Amino acid sequence: MAVGVLLALFSVTQVFMAIPAGRFTDRHGLKRPVQIGVVMACFGAGLAVIWPIFPVLCIGALATGGATGITVIALQRHVGRISSDANQLKETFSWLAIGPAASNFIGPFFAGLMIDHAGAMPADADGFRATFVMLTLFPLLAWFWIRTIQEKPIPPQLPEHANGRVWDLLHEPLMQRLLLVNWLLSSCWDIHTFVVPVLGHERGLSASVVGTILGSFAVASALIRVILPLVARHLQEYRLLTGAMICAGLIFAVYPMVDSALGMGICSVCLGLVLGVVQPMVMSTLHQITPAHRQGEALGLRIMTVNASSVLMPLIFGAAGAVVGVSVVFWVVGSAVASGAPQAWRLRPKSETTAAS
Repeated sequence: MAVGVLLALFSVTQVFMAIPAGRFTDRHGLKRPVQIGVVMACFGAGLAVIWPIFPVLCIGALATGGATGITVIALQRHVGRISSDANQLKETFSWLAIGPAASNFIGPFFAGLMIDHAGAMPADADGFRATFVMLTLFPLLAWFWIRTIQEKPIPPQLPEHANGRVWDLLHEPLMQRLLLVNWLLSSCWDIHTFVVPVLGHERGLSASVVGTILGSFAVASALIRVILPLVARHLQEYRLLTGAMICAGLIFAVYPMVDSALGMGICSVCLGLVLGVVQPMVMSTLHQITPAHRQGEALGLRIMTVNASSVLMPLIFGAAGAVVGVSVVFWVVGSAVASGAPQAWRLRPKSETTAAS
């Protein structure tokens, strides 16, 4: 329960900070938001070095979660602004998506090594303190890498831009469809991570086997993101998103009927390949349908919905799984994702629709 609370606090901060952080990046660009993120991350991890107790860890989770949110928004907005056309948007966001995939391996791997080997004995207080010291240094390393980046000039805020509200973005049909598609596919990611250990336990699989199944998902999603920049120029966002929703629905339908570890591993790899292409395509589409002066705010809106889902969906489907069983959870999620495919298809550019007609 304590670990679950910490993970929820990490996401909760991003839910409430995302839109203000997005507006801040629209006004100040890349470096100032990242500086704030670095200070927040170092503060949160540094407190845990000094007082590694649960209440302080809660503060650290809030601080590092907020730091991650504002930094991700600033980076994504910067990448969108330096891209010259739709093809370059897909390529650059495909490269950028490799970062989270790599961090999903680097962070836990080195944290595990520090916890086991930095103290006098495995998992003692000194090992955890050393781990938090390492986490304090990572944000400083990130700042070292971006400190010399040349930013594009920030356009002046026009009077007609001053009264923009987030609801104005939500009233746009394309934004509504994109957020719905992104939420459904992000839910697949959360539910897979949350439910597969339960399903593996029902199948009598060991913890190491379940960990390997989840690891194969992460490796597959990282692999497809490495390949994606090389072929992104030849891909269309709405086609990939539509295909991802249909394939994810089919995989979720089959997953509970597979009994063996090998079968679950194959399903996990297939799902990782499918979901790994989603974020770059969503980001490319978002930048194409959002006015330049509100892209940071739109990114914040997306992160708010994704993190709200990360907090709520495991709770909802955990309770549902206890009542009706894990298999039904898979089938319900799969049906919901597949039913959203028409919304992804309707993200088709107007120019292509006109040419086809």
